[in-house]
Amino acid sequence: MNNAKRTISWPVSLSYFAFSLVINSMGNVLTIVTSQKIHPTFLGSAYWTAAQNGWNVAFLGGKNVSIVFFVVGMLVAILNMVLNRKVDIKRFLGNLAFMVPFSALISVFVDAFTKILPEAHGWAMDLAYVLLNFVGVALIAIAISIYQRTNIVLHPADDLMQVLRFKYFNGNAGLAMWVSYIPPTIIGIVALIAYPDFSNYGLGTVFAFLFQGNITGWADTRIFSKLKHQGISTSAE
Repeated sequence: MNNAKRTISWPVSLSYFAFSLVINSMGNVLTIVTSQKIHPTFLGSAYWTAAQNGWNVAFLGGKNVSIVFFVVGMLVAILNMVLNRKVDIKRFLGNLAFMVPFSALISVFVDAFTKILPEAHGWAMDLAYVLLNFVGVALIAIAISIYQRTNIVLHPADDLMQVLRFKYFNGNAGLAMWVSYIPPTIIGIVALIAYPDFSNYGLGTVFAFLFQGNITGWADTRIFSKLKHQGISTSAE
């Protein structure tokens, strides 16, 4: 990735970033809570979310999901420096800075949606929660598109996807997303070996694996279409 000029002001960039942070947190929690409200569980969460929540259940009793999100984020931030082949302290601190409000918002939305959304009873509510779960995945993908384009600070997992996308895969969002799923796959497998609970995995996880990267690529040109990637040279723009 090469340096490039920013074409929008910092206040505008921060507004886009704040909006994307909120819908990303909301989307992640929607996938968790809708999965928990359907019995028997068949829905699952978004891919990274499923793996991290699985680790939380396996090793922390299901009570510290925000801590797991933060620690995994820190480890992925280190991986990003390895893939960039340089120690970039500013970028590393930016990744960690993202995790503070993101983890806090996760906790807020978990409390809110757990209270608001009732247990599912009957096929109509099951269908509604399936659609809400897919909406959650779409919100995550759209949020990734927005804050990757603002390029202020990124969630470490999304920075990983951006590094792969522009440094290794010529701007291909779908391929970069699939390769970026290797770390959560490892996390998920270890958690399942330790505690074979498959409730975090299901239809929503498959939907996220297949379509989240492509939704991000779609959002680049359809959601806030005038917002271009800031401070980064891409092969697509």
